[in-house]
Amino acid sequence: MVENARSINIVATVILIVGIAYIVGPLFLTLTTASHSYEFMLQNGLVWSFGGDLINNMKRIFTETTIPLQILNSLTVAVGTAIGLCILSFLSAYAIVYFRVRWAAIVFTLILATVILPLDMRFVTTYQVASNVFSPLNAILDATGFNELIATLFGAPVHLEWSILDTRLGLIAPLLAHGMGIFLFRQFFLTLPKELFKAARMDGAGPIRFLFDILLPLSRTSFASLFVLTFLSGWTQYLWPLVASSTAESQTAVVGLARLVPDEGAVPDYPLIMAGAILVSIVPLTMIALLQRYLVQGVVLSEK
Repeated sequence: MVENARSINIVATVILIVGIAYIVGPLFLTLTTASHSYEFMLQNGLVWSFGGDLINNMKRIFTETTIPLQILNSLTVAVGTAIGLCILSFLSAYAIVYFRVRWAAIVFTLILATVILPLDMRFVTTYQVASNVFSPLNAILDATGFNELIATLFGAPVHLEWSILDTRLGLIAPLLAHGMGIFLFRQFFLTLPKELFKAARMDGAGPIRFLFDILLPLSRTSFASLFVLTFLSGWTQYLWPLVASSTAESQTAVVGLARLVPDEGAVPDYPLIMAGAILVSIVPLTMIALLQRYLVQGVVLSEK
């Protein structure tokens, strides 16, 4: 006997409609606000009807703000983070799964600690290291007494300095310290037959050839899903680009949008801000639309 689930379907449909309205409502208000002028908004407030100033507000984004340059910065940070994290995660997971690494379980546990402690929770110490990449080396030289010996022999201790703040490298490098990609690749590698590596060895394929000729083609879906997730994460980063960049030319688009809001006094130019939000959202929405299938497949394969 098949249970009549009509009432359940109706409730699920209502919940789905409410969820869609909750998501689409703000997006629609963003479009309508961006299509009006600043003077119209001062007189009528935020309205749900479309106006005729959307193109004009888009032009103002290119002529009156630094959002276009910041979009290029965001694109560089997002693509660089995605490519770097995909390569590091793939190689790290390959070493953990297919090689007899001593203390591999402990190493993998420490890697997963980066998921529990994301960059937003350790940005103070990350800022200290980014302000001087050689600060850990300087601390080791001081703690071990080598600096005293160097000062005795050469008259002055060693103090190396290299700051990556206000650079694109400084925006990308801290985002690479995340273990989610290693976890996804490791879970996918564990779903593959264990005899695959042994069969490749018997056919004369070494670790490098097995990596490029067999494992890499099988991991295309996982690469695509991790690339999309990391790209979106790098594109929407706010706290670290805000801290690590002090000039508008080196900041990302998300930070640039926040800078369009005046600190106090004047009413924010919401049509300009909403037009900028639409422009900034085009790239990630296009990425999701093109690679949505690979995103779902990669996550499903990693969970098997």
